[in-house]
Amino acid sequence: MDQKKLKIIKWTVKIIALLIVVGGLPFYFGYGNPLPFINPEYTFYDNLWLTVFPLMFIGLALGWKYEKIGGYLLITSSLIGLITLVIAGKGSGTQMLASLLVGILYLIVGYKKSNFTNNNLLKNGKLMQ
Repeated sequence: MDQKKLKIIKWTVKIIALLIVVGGLPFYFGYGNPLPFINPEYTFYDNLWLTVFPLMFIGLALGWKYEKIGGYLLITSSLIGLITLVIAGKGSGTQMLASLLVGILYLIVGYKKSNFTNNNLLKNGKLMQ
C-alpha cells in the first residue's frame, strides 16, 4: 500500500468516526442519566451500553491522533457489546459493526503508518538496531 492510498483510508476513517460521534452522542446524552449503575431501574443491558458507548466514543476520538490505541479500544468495546448481545439473544448487534470497522481501519492505518516511518528511517540510516 502506498502513501497516497494510506492517506485516503486515514481521512475516510476519520470522517466516518466523526459521523458516528456526532450521530451517537445525542442518543447517549438523550438517555437521561447516562451514568451506568446509578439508576436501580436500569437493566444489565442498559448498564452495559452505558459503559460500552463512552469507551467507544473515547476510542473514536483517540483514533484521530493515536490510531492504534483508538483502534484497540474500539475493537474491544465493540466486541464486548456484540458478544453480549448475541449470547443474550437481544439482537444481532449490527449497530456495533460500524465502530468495529472503524477500529479495524484505525489499526491498519496505525500499523502501516509506523511501517512507513520505520522504512524511511532505515533508508536514511537513522534507525539503530
